[in-house]
Amino acid sequence: MKTERVKTADISHDPGNTRTHDARNIESIAASLRRFGQQKPIVVNADGVVIAGNGTLAAARKLGWSEVAVVRTGLDGVDAAAYAIADNRTAELAAWDDDALAKTLAALQNDDSIDELVTGFSEQEIADMIGKTAGDVEEDEVPEPPADPVTQPGDLWLFGAYWECEDCGKRYDYEEGKTMEECPCG
Repeated sequence: MKTERVKTADISHDPGNTRTHDARNIESIAASLRRFGQQKPIVVNADGVVIAGNGTLAAARKLGWSEVAVVRTGLDGVDAAAYAIADNRTAELAAWDDDALAKTLAALQNDDSIDELVTGFSEQEIADMIGKTAGDVEEDEVPEPPADPVTQPGDLWLFGAYWECEDCGKRYDYEEGKTMEECPCG
């Protein structure tokens, strides 16, 4: 792979891009680019059409950048379209480690130079994430008992078709009619 610097005017967005970027998303990408610079290249085809990195190109233009780093790919047609989808979808399929994310976001809050746009998480999302801990448990709502219950104290409910001797572990079918006192071990 060879990375090269290319004028933003010489590359174009994919007209068939299946991924959308709203203003907040572009602003977050721009904040990341402003803070960290471009840390990964945009993938373009031989004609300079973006295969992966349409949001990065939009954010770079928003920042007034005249050049970006690109990698040219030989993929075209269905392969380019499938790669563009896979590039986005595989990232979506990953999951966050909520505890590790909460700890990292809490640590970043102590640095005034990191704002919410840089991470892409809103202040409320960050507060909610930090407010949760691994030990937090949402209690189930316990319903009131029915006015006319089906069962009464002392009722015995059988789940399964056997009983097991506590001493020897042998199982007996209820249909056999044996009681615990009739087990040969006892």
